[in-house]
Amino acid sequence: MTREIYNEDHEAFRASVKEFLDREVVPNLDSYTENHGLTRDFWLSAGAQGFLGLEIPEEFGGSEAGDYRFNAVLTEELAKVNMTLPSCLGIHADITVPYLVHLTNDEQKKRWLPQAASGELLTAIGMTEPGGGSDLANLKTTAVRDGDDWILNGSKTFITNGGSADLVLVAARTAPEKKAKGISLFAVDTTLPGFSVGRVLDKVGMDDSDTAELAFDNVRVSNDDLVGPLDTGFISMMQFLPQERLGSAITNLAHAAQILTETIQYAKDRKAFGVSIGSFQNTQFLLAELTTKIEVTQAYVDQCVLKHTRSELTPVDAAKAKWWTSQVQSEVLDHCVQIHGGYGYMNEYRVARAWRDARVTKIWAGSNEIMKMLIGRDLGL
Repeated sequence: MTREIYNEDHEAFRASVKEFLDREVVPNLDSYTENHGLTRDFWLSAGAQGFLGLEIPEEFGGSEAGDYRFNAVLTEELAKVNMTLPSCLGIHADITVPYLVHLTNDEQKKRWLPQAASGELLTAIGMTEPGGGSDLANLKTTAVRDGDDWILNGSKTFITNGGSADLVLVAARTAPEKKAKGISLFAVDTTLPGFSVGRVLDKVGMDDSDTAELAFDNVRVSNDDLVGPLDTGFISMMQFLPQERLGSAITNLAHAAQILTETIQYAKDRKAFGVSIGSFQNTQFLLAELTTKIEVTQAYVDQCVLKHTRSELTPVDAAKAKWWTSQVQSEVLDHCVQIHGGYGYMNEYRVARAWRDARVTKIWAGSNEIMKMLIGRDLGL
């Protein structure tokens, strides 16, 4: 089915993203895997192309597209290459940067945004903690006032870009007695004394993603590093999470659709018993089902993109998109591996790497179980 949410400007932007990826990224994918992270050259190149500044006002070095569909186009094209690119770039440009755009004062904007747009300042967001998972309201990291400063202590885990970030947006408890209403956000310079990167984590998939543990041992930050009003961090996180979950949904679906397209071609080319395996009725029926599931899901995600472009996307609808697309992706890729047979289990085949990479999408950005709880509460249950 033809999609109708994009216009000529969006498609011209898509062409520029594709050209950038083909020229500067795809040839270097193996090196990203070997280094377990994207290179600084990648970030600087992406910044020079304007891909990191879609949320940033022009006066601070960005392009301020003002239309989330450009974000969606960028995410789709990155996801067609692999899961790592939209994850890492999205954490920086689509997730962390909006906090810095909407919650900071002019001095903070001047300090952080131009370099975030250029790729000179790489960001990450520190929410998840050991033992905490999706339970953001009960985080243990603390920030205690000391004159005009704050002293941070605690740890974070599963932090994308964590091993290479220059600035981490950290959620910390500033008023323990207020529980969820006593959490604040701090922009932490990773060169500060007491900040350290623990393990760069050995994951099942997404080998080219820099995911790490972070520790804060009496890290002293200024009151000027407080992002947003004091004790409003949890509210801010809840406000920004729908965009993160929509970005995850866009990634899930674009990634699954690309691998399915490649699998359909494989089914045409691969011969068994003297004929292409795509000519078998079982394979035809299966690919028909998967294609339909992708296209029907795309219709819902496209509506979510349009809603978000108009600032109308609800947290519940974003939760639906996030859990459903991750489930659809898992089902589609599992079948794609099966169609490839033994080759589908070989890391040299893209379908195998895609299958491994995709499993985490049912966990991150809030586990699918948490998404269903949000939907259930909305039903009055």
